[in-house]
Amino acid sequence: MKEILIATSNKGKAKDFEALFTPHGIRVLTLQDVDRTIDVEETGITFEENAILKAETVARLLGKTVIADDSGLEIAALDGRPGVYSARYAGADKSDEANIEKVLSELQGVPEGERTARFRCVLAVAGPAMTTETVSGSCEGTIHPERKGENGFGYDPIFYVPSKGKTMAELTPDEKNAISHRGAALKKLEKKLPDIIQKR
Repeated sequence: MKEILIATSNKGKAKDFEALFTPHGIRVLTLQDVDRTIDVEETGITFEENAILKAETVARLLGKTVIADDSGLEIAALDGRPGVYSARYAGADKSDEANIEKVLSELQGVPEGERTARFRCVLAVAGPAMTTETVSGSCEGTIHPERKGENGFGYDPIFYVPSKGKTMAELTPDEKNAISHRGAALKKLEKKLPDIIQKR
C-alpha cells in the first residue's frame, strides 16, 4: 500500500487527512509511526516558509511523501500578529490561556469594527522527485472581547465568526470543520490529489 506521512504527532489532526487519502488506497502515517525523533525548528517568517521547511526536511530524512502544515491567527489591528508566533505568542511554554490574555490585553480600547482577524493554514506537500506544492485556506472573523465556548483549542474562545453568530469554541466539531482554515486548505488539497497520487 502506498503511504503518505503527515508531519505531526497529533493523531486527531491526521484523521482529516485519512478521510482524504484512505479511499484512494493510501495509508496515512504520522511522526508517531516512525522510529526516530524529528524536531524541525520553525525559522520561517511566513506560514508558507514554515510549512515548506517542515515538509521538505521530513521528506528528505525519511524518503517519503510528506504533508506539513503551519497555521495561526492574524489580527489586522496588530499588524498581522501573532501570525507565525501564534502558538508561542506569550512565551515558549505555548499556553493557550496566556496567548489569549496577551491578545485581549493588546486589543484593549480597539473598537469592535477594527478587531478583524483571520485564521490561516498553509499545507505543503514534498517528497522524493517532486516539486514542493502548497495550498492555503483561511477563515474570517473578529476578536471577541471575552472568552466564549468550551470546544476547540488555541484562540477559538475569542475568535468570533459573524456568519455563525458564535465564537469558534461555541461551534460543534462538524460546524467548525465546515468553515475552518484547515478545512478550506484540505478542500484545495483534494483538487490536487490526482497529481499527488500520480507522483507517489
